[in-house]
Amino acid sequence: MNNITLGKYVPYNSFIHKLDPRFKILAMILLMVSVFLSFSSIWMNFIVYGVLLIFVFVLMKISHIKISALFKQLKMMWFMILFLLVINMLVPGDPSLGFIEITSSWKIYFSAIYNTIYIALRLVIMIAVSMILTSTTTPLQLTGALEWYMYPLKVIHFPVHEIAMTISLALRFIPTILEETDKIMKAQASRGVDFQRGKLKEKIRAVISLIIPLFISAFQRSEDLANAMEARGYNPQAKRTRYRINKWRVRDTLSLLFMSLFFAGLIVLIVTKFDLVVWVGSLCA
Repeated sequence: MNNITLGKYVPYNSFIHKLDPRFKILAMILLMVSVFLSFSSIWMNFIVYGVLLIFVFVLMKISHIKISALFKQLKMMWFMILFLLVINMLVPGDPSLGFIEITSSWKIYFSAIYNTIYIALRLVIMIAVSMILTSTTTPLQLTGALEWYMYPLKVIHFPVHEIAMTISLALRFIPTILEETDKIMKAQASRGVDFQRGKLKEKIRAVISLIIPLFISAFQRSEDLANAMEARGYNPQAKRTRYRINKWRVRDTLSLLFMSLFFAGLIVLIVTKFDLVVWVGSLCA
């Protein structure tokens, strides 16, 4: 549990930390959308994914986020990736990409391997982008940015502030709940509960001994938080002021211009059906 850093704000004075949270949310959305774009060929997809991966790793380096922390987040997903690989291997694929004939009725298509790699790369990029956002932006900044984006919904009396506050509190309590889970696991282990070994029935009992105290602790924390907010006179319907106001600066404009050009370039590649492998081959010929 201590290896899980998703949702934890890490205070640094980096360039990414100084950017406006409204831009960071928009950049995250653009990068998430970029992951699901499809290009002219399989190799072109891999090239674009490689560029995105390098770009995200550079952002992590600037944000002082260790790449090893990203792979620690992916530990729990390797089983899911292997499971998807097996499922894809059992499903007929595209024969034009090649296949291995095991029996007359069973063929392993290379497209199954490609699809699994696609999914793995998408997971890596999406988790990395989420880590960058949550590690460089405080919950209060996220709340202000989300509320700013949802401000037009106030016209239809949508509870903008309440939704933004709920999301902010959920992000804030992810590290707290993880720490509480680690404490409960250690406490139960000291009482003889084994979370690693044992039969299925014993593992179910071990998980129940973890989940029930965790739920009780989470409800107690939420009640304490609600009482504290009520004692301080918190009223979501009242007009609120902010101690820190997000200011859009030149670096935010330049960063937005760069991200817009980057995303526009990907759209151009899709529209023109540009294939770098074919283009390089034609130059060499």
